[in-house]
Amino acid sequence: MTIFENRLTTLKSKLQENDIDTAIITDEDNVYYLCGYYDYLHMEFGRPTLLIISIDHGTLLITPTIDLNTAEETACVDRISAWNDGMGDEWREELPKVLKKSRRIAIEPDQMPPVVRRYIDIEVSYDKISSATPILSTMRMIKSDEELKIARDAGKVATAMMAAGREAISNGVAEYEVALATSNAGTKKAAEILESNYEDKFMSPNTHFLQIMASGDAITKTHHRASTRIMQSGEPVFLCFCGMTNFHKFKLGFDRTFWIDRIADKSQIQIYEVAIASQKAALDVLKPGVTAESVHAAYATVIQDAGFDYPFRCGRATGFSFLENPQLVTGDKTILKPGMVFAVDGSVSGETFRAQVGDSVIMTDTGWEPLTAHPKAIDEIIIS
Repeated sequence: MTIFENRLTTLKSKLQENDIDTAIITDEDNVYYLCGYYDYLHMEFGRPTLLIISIDHGTLLITPTIDLNTAEETACVDRISAWNDGMGDEWREELPKVLKKSRRIAIEPDQMPPVVRRYIDIEVSYDKISSATPILSTMRMIKSDEELKIARDAGKVATAMMAAGREAISNGVAEYEVALATSNAGTKKAAEILESNYEDKFMSPNTHFLQIMASGDAITKTHHRASTRIMQSGEPVFLCFCGMTNFHKFKLGFDRTFWIDRIADKSQIQIYEVAIASQKAALDVLKPGVTAESVHAAYATVIQDAGFDYPFRCGRATGFSFLENPQLVTGDKTILKPGMVFAVDGSVSGETFRAQVGDSVIMTDTGWEPLTAHPKAIDEIIIS
């Protein structure tokens, strides 16, 4: 049994436990997680893809004809129904048959294209609809051995990217040059790992997403993208790979703050040291058996005790999605368990400066295993 067949079997069992006979999956990460189908056009092009899992009638993939050859080679399903633009009822051709056979249907309310949701709301009475999200979210919390292998390789890609970014940062260099360096290094490392350790010849090694990066006066802009700005000696530089480290579709978080040559504004040192201390406090608490919110509380206490405002969440679970459950935030009382993967941050914002460090880890039986690595000590992140 393949990993996808195993996941589908598990989902069917969970559906039965919840008295659901059909699930309609539309989130692209869940479609990949369950059947291995990826690299298809999404709703941005007006073309919905639906993965339908039925307890009694097998698995059906409804996808545009333009991607049929990809589906036939990658999707672990019983049947594929391809539809073409403007032909017949398009993706609606097969759906009524499924809906009529189903007594109770689970959908992804927050991840379903509005056009599909409107159609289902018309065709299916409200009392027959439930959510598949809690089931899938719980399934994906604890990573399998195969997923943890991918996570470790994603960490190698992220570490190579950070090293290349650091090497490219210099006085007189444009931000986008750093972004090119990180992307190039990440893609090469991913290609090397894919070629030597994986059989999927279609999986792209290219890094994804625009580089999150800020320098100088823009350092307080948390999600600033690499620009044509020329970096100068004495300035801080922030690198974030939360959207770029996407190896074999597994996502990680990884952040560092640097300075070029020297720290021109010495007041930035104290803010940075609080950021480091806040992440350390979170990592010191992080272990199986504690609640997600307790990790955040340890991090937030350090920041507030230093006189700074209450911070945003300390971290989040990652996997085949950028944001998974649980989240390291106030109110999330999930008990942490081995096999979970987290991005754990330390971050402090002032009026003119913001410092952040972040790493990804695997929860183990006794604590955590680091996935990402790069120096954080103040004397090790001044680039000269």
